[in-house]
Amino acid sequence: MLSPDDYPKAEKGKSVKPVMTLVETSPQQPAEETAPKARAKTAEKSPASPTAAKRSSKPKAVDSSIKSSVSRVADRMGVTKIFVLDTNVLMHDPTSLFRFEEHDVYLPMITLEELDNHKKGMSEVARNARQVSRSLDALVAGVDESAIEDGILLNKLGNKDAKGRLLFQTKLQSVALPEGLPSGKADNQILGVVRALEQQHPDRPVVLVSKDINMRIKARAMGLPAEEYFNDHVLEDTDLLYSGIMQLPDDFWNKHAKGMESWQENKHGTGYTFYRLTGPTVPSFLVNQFVFLEPKNGEAPFYGQVKQINGKTAVIQTLRDYSHGKNGVWGVTARNREQNFALNLLMNPECDFVTLLGQAGTGKTLLALAAGLAQVLETKLYNEIIVTRVTVPVGEDIGFLPGTEEEKMSPWMGAFDDNLEVLNKSDNDAGDWGRAATQDLIRSRIKIKSMNFMRGRTFVNKYLIIDEAQNLTPKQMKTLVTRAGPGTKIVCLGNIAQIDTPYLTEGSSGLTYVVDRFKGWSHSGHVTLARGERSRLADHASDVL
Repeated sequence: MLSPDDYPKAEKGKSVKPVMTLVETSPQQPAEETAPKARAKTAEKSPASPTAAKRSSKPKAVDSSIKSSVSRVADRMGVTKIFVLDTNVLMHDPTSLFRFEEHDVYLPMITLEELDNHKKGMSEVARNARQVSRSLDALVAGVDESAIEDGILLNKLGNKDAKGRLLFQTKLQSVALPEGLPSGKADNQILGVVRALEQQHPDRPVVLVSKDINMRIKARAMGLPAEEYFNDHVLEDTDLLYSGIMQLPDDFWNKHAKGMESWQENKHGTGYTFYRLTGPTVPSFLVNQFVFLEPKNGEAPFYGQVKQINGKTAVIQTLRDYSHGKNGVWGVTARNREQNFALNLLMNPECDFVTLLGQAGTGKTLLALAAGLAQVLETKLYNEIIVTRVTVPVGEDIGFLPGTEEEKMSPWMGAFDDNLEVLNKSDNDAGDWGRAATQDLIRSRIKIKSMNFMRGRTFVNKYLIIDEAQNLTPKQMKTLVTRAGPGTKIVCLGNIAQIDTPYLTEGSSGLTYVVDRFKGWSHSGHVTLARGERSRLADHASDVL
């Protein structure tokens, strides 16, 4: 329905042109724009992956407040947009060409020039640049030179979601930029292209998409619509991230106890009680999710884990109490509820993939190492512990390091050395010689590996710990997790509030990606650790600093 506010009057035989005046400015104008129907639901957007068509099956409405005003007007009018891509978008997500649904994608010549400059080397950016170049070559192949100016269908390679066209800058466009902006700079040339396109296509909205904050600021200062590329975000809001834990309502047993069955089983040397129950809360459960009920009337608390779900019927299993000294893992006992949940996952041989999120000092590394040592040296469930992490420095890099792969990685593994020191001191009766022998034995069963040499490897019967996993991209995370062979357990540790990798955010981190994708799988589990257990000084510092 045409609204007098949004549309100019439609005259017979004339096309309706959108109102292109920037009437609103939002302080944060994010995101690659797609029509509201095209966003992936599950409270998230999908990260970069060749299987984009599979993931976009669940529609999701886009919050209009994150769009530029030009995009909002275009959405109301149902007009397709022209998105001008900055080079950093293509190098960040090589599949971004196919992520703009029914809208057209425009590539300035300077973008292709910058892609060419970055294609050499073995870095992630270089690999992405080469992947984009291959995609562009496949799209252009077989197209007549005269037809390129009209645009190439983006669904030519089988990407059914991409219904728009790929447009190249085929003519030199001379547009006067504001005085003081050097015309030779690549960013300014792209801004000139955006302004020229607005003049060439007054009936279509033209939007610049860039990951560069300063580029977007310059565009807005020139009156050009600019947005960030957000289609790689798993979640709009990390507060929606799956925590792995659910608190049951106080009246849970009153509503779910009718017709309840219970029985006991012995698993891995421990007796567990199982409850099969039906009720209104069950559909909100996920497999391997932890549930708890702590009554305020002095009754004993209930801690359980969802093992099966069938419609409105679920099977809940009680937990092993790792907070009790007799159940200590390599001398470590759980200090709070979440640590108890984490140890139940880490010590469960049927759980192949565990993710632990938490702030500094919540015990992620200590729990993972203690569980690994217990299962490698005591129960012999795994052959050895393999530790790896992303080598992103917080400050200035210290340059090349001498020695073997393990020696080069040792400065990055200070956190593990600190935790091994704590674990080695747990046996007071062993004496100095005994502790030294234990330390040598532990060192012989822990291998420190660099992520750079992971591709092509297969780990069999290993306990693999990936530390600082929040600095991994979804693609790197996939590379690591697919290294798992038979009998291997992978533990991912991280804190999404401490991301050091450029262009990665809490919403697009590989750790957020796997937490969301693995939730509900019967052989994986996740716990978000809430309470710091490092010291009263560290707890106070995290609160007041």
